[in-house]
Amino acid sequence: MVYKIKFNADGGIERKLYGYHQQSQAALDAKFKIKDLGKLKYFLGIKVVRAKRGIYICQRKYALDILGDSGTIGSAPSKIPLDQNVKLAKDKRDLLADPSIYRSLIGRLLYLTITRPDLSYSIQLLSQYMDKPKLPHLYAAHKVLRYLKRELGQGLFYPSISDLQLKGYSDSD
Repeated sequence: MVYKIKFNADGGIERKLYGYHQQSQAALDAKFKIKDLGKLKYFLGIKVVRAKRGIYICQRKYALDILGDSGTIGSAPSKIPLDQNVKLAKDKRDLLADPSIYRSLIGRLLYLTITRPDLSYSIQLLSQYMDKPKLPHLYAAHKVLRYLKRELGQGLFYPSISDLQLKGYSDSD
């Protein structure tokens, strides 16, 4: 039995069941309490915008929340997330008094990389210092926040017309 679910660019859902009759599909719908919640607009901090050309996802509100909580909303924007010659080390000097601030910030920024792959390298680099963060690590994280401020609405666009195909198979024996 193969249960195929296809999400269309217009927000519709196409479901097909292969290997059994249509009655079995109705039985599956009844057993799993499938309910149509309408078109997806916002989910777990991710805004979803649909158009005929495709689907656009971004985390603008989530990024604004990070900037507001960290107190960097009034800072000047930066053109790059990290300086090219930044030297970050793991020595034990200048450790942060409260490392939970750094850890929380990096954790939130890691979640932001879902729709912002341009931040991935910088955040992965900074996440290596979560066990014993120092003041220069926090300054580097604030530099990333200033870069984030420059491009708040940036996200990912998935065109509706594409040759890309994703196939998945499952064996549930």
